[in-house]
Amino acid sequence: MKTIAQLALVAAIFGVAPMTLYAATDSTPAALSSESAGESVDGEVRKVDKDAKKITIKHAELKNLDMPAMTMVFQVKDPGMLDKVKQGDKVSFVAAKIGGQFTVTQIDVKQ
Repeated sequence: MKTIAQLALVAAIFGVAPMTLYAATDSTPAALSSESAGESVDGEVRKVDKDAKKITIKHAELKNLDMPAMTMVFQVKDPGMLDKVKQGDKVSFVAAKIGGQFTVTQIDVKQ
């Protein structure tokens, strides 16, 4: 029951139907689709935290994660990615939900 209450709170914060979040916790193949490769999305690097292996990106809508445009912190699949970017860089990136964490799986600086 505690999990449902937590999902309802998250749903209220992000404006998502609670049952959508609840369904995403299921282990059905549809729920795992967010772990598959998504489309490349444009964004701007706001912060790089190499020690924590995290990056903050202001991004466009992430359709594969059913997420509107916003600024958020991501884990990175490969910490070496953080050596390629710096604050203020315009980037194109791919993100997925891996092990329950929103994770950048690919990133390129736009020229």
